[in-house]
Amino acid sequence: MITGKNYIGNNLSAVGSEIFKTFDPQQNQPNAWEFYEATHDEIDQAVQLAHEAFQQYCFFSGIEKAQFLRTIALEIEALGDVLLSTYCKESGLPQGRAIGERGRTIAQLNAFATLLEEGSWVDATIDTAQPDRQPSPKVDLRKMLFPLGPIAVFGSSNFPFAFSTAGGDTASALAAGCPVIVKSHPMHAGTSELVSSAITIAAQKTGMPNGVFSNLNSKGIMVGQKLVIHPLIKGVGFTGSIKGGTALYKLANERDEPIPVFAEMGSINPVIVFSSALKKEKEAWATSYANSMMLGAGQFCTNPGLILGIKSEDLDRFMEVLGKALEKLEPSCMLHPDIHTNFENGKRTLSEQADVSIVAEYRGDTNRNYAKQKVLKIDGANFLSNTRLHQEVFGPFSIVVECESIRELKQIIQKLDGQLTGTILGSENEISEHSQIVNALQNKVGRIIFNGVPTGVEVCPSMQHGGPFPASTDSRFTSVGTSAIKRWVRPVSYQNWPNNALPDELKDENPLRIMRLVNTIHTNASIL
Repeated sequence: MITGKNYIGNNLSAVGSEIFKTFDPQQNQPNAWEFYEATHDEIDQAVQLAHEAFQQYCFFSGIEKAQFLRTIALEIEALGDVLLSTYCKESGLPQGRAIGERGRTIAQLNAFATLLEEGSWVDATIDTAQPDRQPSPKVDLRKMLFPLGPIAVFGSSNFPFAFSTAGGDTASALAAGCPVIVKSHPMHAGTSELVSSAITIAAQKTGMPNGVFSNLNSKGIMVGQKLVIHPLIKGVGFTGSIKGGTALYKLANERDEPIPVFAEMGSINPVIVFSSALKKEKEAWATSYANSMMLGAGQFCTNPGLILGIKSEDLDRFMEVLGKALEKLEPSCMLHPDIHTNFENGKRTLSEQADVSIVAEYRGDTNRNYAKQKVLKIDGANFLSNTRLHQEVFGPFSIVVECESIRELKQIIQKLDGQLTGTILGSENEISEHSQIVNALQNKVGRIIFNGVPTGVEVCPSMQHGGPFPASTDSRFTSVGTSAIKRWVRPVSYQNWPNNALPDELKDENPLRIMRLVNTIHTNASIL
């Protein structure tokens, strides 16, 4: 049942006077539920509880934390159709998307549980003492990763499950041993409360300390700002706009004790189309990219917003097929009227720029809040000189750039901002022939794709979802996959420490049987 209240640890609370509702974009009307925005006191209570919980939770074993994560997954699934229908009412997304995203969220939780059960993720490194070494003895040093402390997680608008309350940021932080306070997204506060109830039940069932998880409602920016500047918060996870992410990053760095903000922000995900792809498979690629642009009404951070090719008859034919394929696809409902308004404004602004022309646009009638897709084209020189055209339009929108030469193509890539993904369509020979293009693209992205579309993000250890600024605030880390746990930890070294007083991960006998780097050799053997 949705109460509209905040979860302060295991307890529900609603002492504030600020009330808001979520919105059903399909019906174009507010939902019935009312939500109480968290007050300053409720924020302080949640953070203090998280701080106290951390004193215990950071010492819980991997097996105990894994049981917690697996129980969260079971409790989310147990919410059944109530959760799915709430998701759809607050996002305008279809039930099939809700089921798929719920499955991804459950899989993420279980993947981190498996990581914890195996245990080697702590990167235990041991260099044993050499007291007889000349000219000076060598001390015994042992290092591993430890959790940072309470983490503030901001729910994202476009993934109410997978990047929100129990999404990748929360799952990875809990796996690391960090309590989490979620600032739920105001567009899906009901979905967030239901998921929060599942997390809270799981915490109680598995004996987690009260305060290991809290969920705070917020319709504005106050709650988020207060969380980021609170001295007991030790890190921030954010998925959203460049404006929002950079504002939080600035706040965090102005603290007396600056803290890391791992923000995944905007990206136009450039796609480079070489001649072989245009000659052999232009129809297939044009159709694939039409579908990729339309996926989820274009509301993916990996939406292909920029296509680059060398001016030719084949590129003209590619655009023709792309345009026809796009115009046949029915528009989809966007997440909220505000997002739809921003999409229309962004699309209009770029369409009004000098020297652009229309490749395709949907001209039919639609329901309210439905996104009409559009693709523009421009030549390389004008794209280079107008950086406004380099900005993301969140929705089913893309620009095709006709370059005069490989040299101009390279210049364009080098002038782009950092991106989550970059794609090359072509042949292996073209990759070798145009290595300077590949290298330039690699320097701008976190994930480089060959002959594919960027909109699929596999949740696995090898995934990199993050890139040079402004795609993310720290390109060394990912927000997807089990490596995301590395954002919420720091290394600690023990020098000449008694074996019995060491964490199990660093003891001579290696009781957990994890892989360790011992005197430069990876092994799970004991130290004799």
